[in-house]
Amino acid sequence: MRLIQQNPELSAYLVSDEVIDHEHPLVGDLAAKLATVAPDAYSYAKVAFEFVRDTIPHSQDAGDLRVTWRASDVLERRTGICYAKSHAYAALLRAEGIPAALCYQRLADDDGSNPVLHGLVALKLPGEREWARQDVRGNKPGVDAQFSLGEERLAWKVRPEFSEMDYPVLYDVPHPVVLAALKAAPDRPHLWRTLPTEL
Repeated sequence: MRLIQQNPELSAYLVSDEVIDHEHPLVGDLAAKLATVAPDAYSYAKVAFEFVRDTIPHSQDAGDLRVTWRASDVLERRTGICYAKSHAYAALLRAEGIPAALCYQRLADDDGSNPVLHGLVALKLPGEREWARQDVRGNKPGVDAQFSLGEERLAWKVRPEFSEMDYPVLYDVPHPVVLAALKAAPDRPHLWRTLPTEL
């Protein structure tokens, strides 16, 4: 699949905003700390990936009812669903000058019912011609997402026979339907009933 930048300007994927707020001191301090053990952009991207994947539990896995969406809040409260964790990872990447985009999959149950959007991050490291998608959702039995620039190691591969799909567009800001659902949810059970099903 060919990934497509929604915004043709690569600099758009370095911007700090309300959601990917990498100019927040908490984000900047954490990025600087992670960078001390990462001598180059590749190793930093991998260390930051593993930090978000492994130290911030997916709120459903942890039974956490809180809903987060702003990167600094995700990092401070140490909870979030796939979208929120993606915002945090994107912020850590951008804080170190690595272009980061948000992208999505449409997933479903094994019979094709209950479709839902799943959030990912794509990054573009210096010297690389292509974007590489990463999944910081968090591993659990049956899910083994890994940092990879070559073959993708996402939590799930889409199954077209169940109307699942990879959306090729790389967004510089969260998709409006995703952000609206996160902002409107007072808790995760409410969010689970209102998750977007497609773009």
